[in-house]
Amino acid sequence: MEAIATKPITKRPAKTLPEELVYETIAGRVFYRKGYREVLNKTKTIEEIMGSSGLQSIMVSYLMKTLFKLDNEKYWILSNEIGLHIDHRNNPVSDIGIFDVNVLTPDLVDIHYVSVPAKVFIEVDIRANVDDIGETGYINLKTQALFSFGAEKVIWILSNIQKVIVAEKGEPTWPWSDWNEDIEVLDGIAFNVGQYLTKKGINPVK
Repeated sequence: MEAIATKPITKRPAKTLPEELVYETIAGRVFYRKGYREVLNKTKTIEEIMGSSGLQSIMVSYLMKTLFKLDNEKYWILSNEIGLHIDHRNNPVSDIGIFDVNVLTPDLVDIHYVSVPAKVFIEVDIRANVDDIGETGYINLKTQALFSFGAEKVIWILSNIQKVIVAEKGEPTWPWSDWNEDIEVLDGIAFNVGQYLTKKGINPVK
């Protein structure tokens, strides 16, 4: 996949929406949680759109179990919508981050968002409303922001098309792989989401 130019940014309504509906901020633009319009229309509650789906939770659980094979003396493996603070215009979140322990040092761990980059970020599906920018535009925008922050690799797992995108800093194209292929994350540790789900009898397309 090549870095894709985003669509022109459309103006946001002047009306201020509840803070709970904000998913993240990237390059100064606010992304609301997927389903926020249903909350505003009162067809869903905020609680209904904030949680992960069963499929997303199973995938994250599998990935974490796999990543814990990495050397825990070298890396922190963090998850649970990690809040990241790059600057006042950039506060993205990430599903999983693999942090070098020499970068995320104990003195930087507190009640605030993480202010240093992970070596590798993994995103499981798109949790933000991206109607005005499109999925590829959003993936490009967020990936480039994480690279500028200092990440070396960003991996996207997209269950709706059963694909995995592996973006590496400095590479002009980002390969798309079928999610039934082995995907190396770091230090020889790889995952295979499609194979795992099949083994467990889970069919994501229903």
